[in-house]
Amino acid sequence: MTNNEIVAKLWNLCNVLRDDGITYQDYVTELTYILFLKMAKETGAEKNIPEEYRWDNLSSKDGIELKKFYATLLQELGEKGSGKIQHIYSGASSKIDEPANLKKIITSIDDLDWYSAKEEGLGNLYEGLLEKNANEKKSGAGQYFTPRVLIDVMTELIAPQPGEKCNDPACGTYGFMIAADRYVKDHTDDLFDLPEDMQHFQKYEAFTGAELVHETHRLALMNSMLHDIEGEIYLCDTLSNQGKVLKNYDVVLTNPPFGTKKGGERASRDDLTYMTSNKQLNFLQHIYRSLNTNGKARAAVVLPDNVLFADNDGEKIRKDLMEKCNLHTILRLPTGIFYAQGVKTNVLFFNRGTKDEGNTKDVWIYDLRSNMPSFGKTNPLTRSHFDEFVECYCAGHMEDRKETWSEENPEGRWRKYTYKEILDRDKTSLDITWIRSGDAVDDRSLSELLGEIEEKASNITNAVEALKALIGDIEED
Repeated sequence: MTNNEIVAKLWNLCNVLRDDGITYQDYVTELTYILFLKMAKETGAEKNIPEEYRWDNLSSKDGIELKKFYATLLQELGEKGSGKIQHIYSGASSKIDEPANLKKIITSIDDLDWYSAKEEGLGNLYEGLLEKNANEKKSGAGQYFTPRVLIDVMTELIAPQPGEKCNDPACGTYGFMIAADRYVKDHTDDLFDLPEDMQHFQKYEAFTGAELVHETHRLALMNSMLHDIEGEIYLCDTLSNQGKVLKNYDVVLTNPPFGTKKGGERASRDDLTYMTSNKQLNFLQHIYRSLNTNGKARAAVVLPDNVLFADNDGEKIRKDLMEKCNLHTILRLPTGIFYAQGVKTNVLFFNRGTKDEGNTKDVWIYDLRSNMPSFGKTNPLTRSHFDEFVECYCAGHMEDRKETWSEENPEGRWRKYTYKEILDRDKTSLDITWIRSGDAVDDRSLSELLGEIEEKASNITNAVEALKALIGDIEED
């Protein structure tokens, strides 16, 4: 049985819990509590779990006794567990009301092909479950999960190295750091050819993160442990003063949350130069400030279009970024690859300079959005869609890149703009499009578009009728 088949079986267990009113996100959390105990048994890692709360004791119970024992287990591990176990179970409680449903899940998990799961990697199994949850629109979890193919491409191009400190200040379920760890292992014979102190560094210090949402932080901890990564994952708001500890990194890979602070208030960090309610702009400031100034630190960050054209503080932050860093590449992503329809995003690649000015000379922009097909569940984004971009990005040194745009080839997706050309643009906008035919393909269905047109037509009709009534009232007066 493959991991994909095991994931499908685990996911189908969600049907058991519908009568208990369990949401998809609740279900993944409940599975995390139970799966952790089973995986600890399968990997021989039960030594950190009190003997009375291990898998065999849980699976031997039934009925009301099982329900009471499970509630006690969650409380005891959350209050008296050691290390990350305590963090995973901190504040844990079960929403499964029916003991028979709880027993069904435990029995089904016990009956899975764990030999095959271990062969493919339990971490990969858990990641597959998280991905399944993210792809289920009703779960709302897509905001915590960046498409795997995009994570892998960003990580490949940033190329984290042994001995470098890597961070994701909005880590969600920890996908970027797991990809970074995998990249280092794949390029260093799985770390075994490194000195012992370097191996220790890679496991305990190299990869760190921060996550604001408690339930998501729990999933990140589980994910990191299953991938044998013991770096610190802070439960904190990076945009508060707690985020000040996140600094001096060699690599940052991240997809910060979109939107504004609740109520429109500004960031509570008191060390950001430009205070704004736009979370992405605040995260961008944090990221380039968190990089080392040794000339090697670098970042790849997913950001929405508004970061490229926002005025006032937005313009100041873009200029500050291009002065302090070499913003060498922008990848304009297609629509439809994230959970929210129509969200337009980009990946910004930049290197922190050794000084605070004069670092950006040219900005290369690759347009992977214009004249692209609609992406979604039935037409997923794949690695092949990035092949030309990766080839262009990696074409020798950056100064050796060749533009694919020309007067004879206006559809070329790769163009260069000097820093002066960008400064001369209105509001120093980086929101640049040059492909002439079609622009981005709208990923909404025809029925959705017709519905929008009908709604707008109805609004116009209502407005006209209201205006006529108002005119009539005036004439009567």
